[in-house]
Amino acid sequence: MLLTLPLQIGFPTAIDGRIDKIVDNLAVVRPTFMGAAPRIFEKAYGRIQTMMAGEGGVKHKLFVWAGSVGREVSELREQGKNPTGMLARKYAISDKLIGTKIRDRFGGRIRFFISGSAALNQDVARWFDAMGMQIAEGYGLTETSAASFVNRTKAYRYGSVGWALPGTEIRIAEDGEVLLRGPGVMEGYHNNPDATAEALDADGWLHTGDIGEVDDRGFLRITDRKKDLFKTSGGKYVAPSIIESTFKGLCPYASQLVVYGADRNFVSALITLDPDAIAGWAAQHGMEGADYHTIVTSDACREMVQGYVDELNAGLNRWETIKKFTILESDLTVESGELTPSLKLKRKVVADKYQHLLDAHYTG
Repeated sequence: MLLTLPLQIGFPTAIDGRIDKIVDNLAVVRPTFMGAAPRIFEKAYGRIQTMMAGEGGVKHKLFVWAGSVGREVSELREQGKNPTGMLARKYAISDKLIGTKIRDRFGGRIRFFISGSAALNQDVARWFDAMGMQIAEGYGLTETSAASFVNRTKAYRYGSVGWALPGTEIRIAEDGEVLLRGPGVMEGYHNNPDATAEALDADGWLHTGDIGEVDDRGFLRITDRKKDLFKTSGGKYVAPSIIESTFKGLCPYASQLVVYGADRNFVSALITLDPDAIAGWAAQHGMEGADYHTIVTSDACREMVQGYVDELNAGLNRWETIKKFTILESDLTVESGELTPSLKLKRKVVADKYQHLLDAHYTG
């Protein structure tokens, strides 16, 4: 979709598959909008949070204050309102002192971002909006020509994937599965009638495999993948994607959280940390120059991560809380086959690879 649009309308496009270079090169390309997977926004958010924490003093206090003011403004704008009075004046000052500098790091010309391929954490999205760079989250599948829903810049709700694109029909099945129908939906899988019959019913509805709900204004919210939902041995259902996304909004050093617990008596997790962000944290805690392995296996790092897990657990149902976790000694990557090229988690691959660590959570 993002390749078709510039051909249809006519504008230059820059493509950079080097994930670690994308944010740095925005200052060179200076785009007016950009589409990316949530991990790109999470990584940028974590890097900036860590960098400003390292500055300390007045600079960090101003940064935190600007974020707080910006979030108030963001919440108003989401309701279709604009700030007035003292809030408007505070926002103008905070934007001049902090917002413009943050936007300059992204090239200085961003009108909006588009996020897709996985769930975007609401806190991360809200922070970008607070800094004057709205993220329009969308949703679609290969089977629906990539795009089916997207938030508009003037009509949006954080935590949702927006309104349906023209021509797309939606229905929520009794079990919560999102069903789609419309001209963008495929006719079937090539030379695979059995898979086609499983995905498309007789009335042309595509069974997406995603669980979701539509609110009173028509905004769709995806809550999880149907196949990813699991039940604990106590009979309680857990939606891992929501928990994972929430954690990455709480912990600026997090790269991945993989929630596990099917047929187990409690939920546990594997955690990876962003190498750039955790290096910044280490420099502030007496480990400057230490390698990734040394940092993530340190007691101080474990204690720091435990604090964020405790914060996550405070907002979860009792049966969803993470009782044990392991910090992996390397991040998950596309090259290792643990993530898709669009940075989606390959849950089964990761679970199989680290099954010995997961099993250890439930022994002893």
